[in-house]
Amino acid sequence: MAAEASTSAAAGAGHGSWVEGMSADNIKGLVLALSSSFFIGASFIVKKKGLKKAGASGVRAGVGGYSYLYEPLWWAGMITMIVGEVANFAAYAFAPAILVTPLGALSIIIRHYVEGILGCVLCVVGSTTIVLHAPQERSIESVAEVWDLATEPAFLFYAAIVLAATFVLIYYFIPKYGQTHIMVYIGVCSLVGSLSVMSVKALGIALKLTFSGMNQLVYPQTWVFTIVVVACIVTQMNYLNKALDTFNTAVVSPIYYTMFTSLTILASVIMFKDWDRQNPTQIVTEMCGFVTILSGTFLLHKTKDMVDGLPPTLPIRIPKHADEDDYAAEGIPLRSAAEGIPLRSPRAAESFRST
Repeated sequence: MAAEASTSAAAGAGHGSWVEGMSADNIKGLVLALSSSFFIGASFIVKKKGLKKAGASGVRAGVGGYSYLYEPLWWAGMITMIVGEVANFAAYAFAPAILVTPLGALSIIIRHYVEGILGCVLCVVGSTTIVLHAPQERSIESVAEVWDLATEPAFLFYAAIVLAATFVLIYYFIPKYGQTHIMVYIGVCSLVGSLSVMSVKALGIALKLTFSGMNQLVYPQTWVFTIVVVACIVTQMNYLNKALDTFNTAVVSPIYYTMFTSLTILASVIMFKDWDRQNPTQIVTEMCGFVTILSGTFLLHKTKDMVDGLPPTLPIRIPKHADEDDYAAEGIPLRSAAEGIPLRSPRAAESFRST
């Protein structure tokens, strides 16, 4: 009997430790994050087609045009993305950013599910590792608590660096290098995105508490976070559209995912102190999961390039010269990083030889 009771207690303890690792809120956040990845992954495909269709009859987004705003296909992709972002928004209200943000890699699987089985497996394994070792969501009773976290010196210093770097990129580097260096547009999106996620999480917590009976709309901090969310999302969407219109999606997606996720995790660790509630083993395991996701992400896009017949050593700091869907080349001259030789698409080269 004593042995049986001991065994039962051990089983109960094991069950308790699992529940502690995957709380009800974390599970809700996980489900919302997974559904968000599906919608956002699909929206990338639809928005990209809308941008190309709009660019064929108007001024491209990559050179400052907004003709895509009149394209129904782009709006269909935008609505799909909004649905995904709403689910993502809700996920941040229930689970820590270190759990929700890396799951964005699953949206890449939606886009490239046919190619790269190994890359898909790595993304799933890495995501599962992070989910199983994610920290508990911090217990917060008021949006004022989130404001206190956001106004601590460490996070204010991080936010100041992000804003300074963003302004330098927008007003100095984009006019000079926006059309030739992919990191310029993606840098703006990723930097602003890390602040956006922190504000989205704060606003999500405020709404969650409000719906549970503790009205947070009376706090001015709630509206400050709302303004920051709107400003950040508008900035992100603007420069992400420019990046997608100027460069190949197969290059944009993995770089953007890596920078955005890394900066978001850093911002969350600074502001919400996620790692203070974990031991070193859990932290190292989460980082291994994140590296596994990154490996799968880049492998997915490398596989796509090989399937599409693109050279595997293609430099990444160049505009796209061939569209993913066999659209005509955009006429942007490219140069080999090693030899300085102009590169042309097969159609352009054939036309050149015929003249």
